[in-house]
Amino acid sequence: MPIEIKELNIKINVEDKNNSSETNESKADLKDSIIKSCVEQVMEILSQAKER
Repeated sequence: MPIEIKELNIKINVEDKNNSSETNESKADLKDSIIKSCVEQVMEILSQAKER
């Protein structure tokens, strides 16, 4: 008689050991640059929407 699995739970832990040597300052700089890029893209989209 076959067994039917109706639900499957998978749990994983992800650790990035390669970036553990990064300092908090470089992580903050990366975060700031990502935020700045996002803001620039949003502003461009808004300006394009106004032109229409």
